[in-house]
Amino acid sequence: MDIETRVLLLGILKKHNDETLNDVILKLEQSHLFTLKEGKKRLKELKNSGFIGENVLTIKGELEAKNIEKEFKI
Repeated sequence: MDIETRVLLLGILKKHNDETLNDVILKLEQSHLFTLKEGKKRLKELKNSGFIGENVLTIKGELEAKNIEKEFKI
């Protein structure tokens, strides 16, 4: 998994309850991590891989995001 997708997964983990997945993509697009189109493509890939379901992280996605969070803390 490349760094941009990992940051997206971490952003979804850290999103506020009132934020949508598109809000997370827009924040990361504003920080110039990727374009809006590329962000939506990455989001779709995460959904297809089973990391996201019904606009929330699955257990698999949450575990992976927490591992990514640990890696970034080091």
